[in-house]
Formats: sequence, structure tokens, C-alpha cells
Amino acid sequence: MYLEHVNLVASDIDSMLKFYRAVFPHWSIRSEGRGDWHGKPRRWVHFGDDTHYIAISDHGEGENRNLSGHQIGFAHFAYVTNNLSAVVMRLNKVGFTVSKQGSENPFRKNVYFIDPAGFEVEFVEYLSDVPSERNNDL
Repeated sequence: MYLEHVNLVASDIDSMLKFYRAVFPHWSIRSEGRGDWHGKPRRWVHFGDDTHYIAISDHGEGENRNLSGHQIGFAHFAYVTNNLSAVVMRLNKVGFTVSKQGSENPFRKNVYFIDPAGFEVEFVEYLSDVPSERNNDL
């Protein structure tokens, strides 16, 4: 079993694609369309590769959850990379900056970005193949 996709509701698909294209330069739009969602028109895209994608719809209203608060809701999601510096550089190049650094740890490096819809996305590079080291709380 594996996670196939996440479905993010935003207000601007093009700004979301700018962010995620920098993260995943090898991904493309797998499919897209228009429709109605509970009485409101929406555009949607599936951006990804052959096995994983992000579904993005543009019918969002209002602001995303306050990430520094204690509201119930989506906190963040994370992607593992073999080259964290390259991901950060690609995102910086298109105008996005690190929102917070991960904690110091000898077995991993991680950073957090906020995408254009306000979702927090973590990127982590593991420096160990040992699960107990990768997941420690040092």
C-alpha cells in the first residue's frame, strides 16, 4: 500500500503549479478538467508522475488554517529527497523562501515551506538508513 495522491483546495492553480513544478521538475499535468463542486464551478489538475500526484482544485475560499494555532486540521505533509539543497535552491529561484528550519539532528536535514494556498510542506533528507536514527527526537 502507498499514498497515491493528496487533494488540495486552493484559489489559484497556476501559483500552486509554480511551487510544485520547482519541487518536482520531472512531474507533469496528468489530467485536468472543469466541473461543478456543490454548486460552485471549479478547475482541477492532477500534477504528478505515473504513481503519485497532487490533485489541486481552484474553488477555495478564505484562508488556510493558522499554522501557529491549535485548530484541528491539516498540519503539514512531507516529502523525502536525496538532495535537500537542490529543492531549496529551485524553490528560492522561483521566489519561495524557507518558512522554518527543522531541528538540528545528525541523521536528517529538513526545512518547511508554505505553498501558495497556505499548506505547510516539509522536505527532509535522511543521512542514515537506520529507521531508529532517522526517526529519533534528538
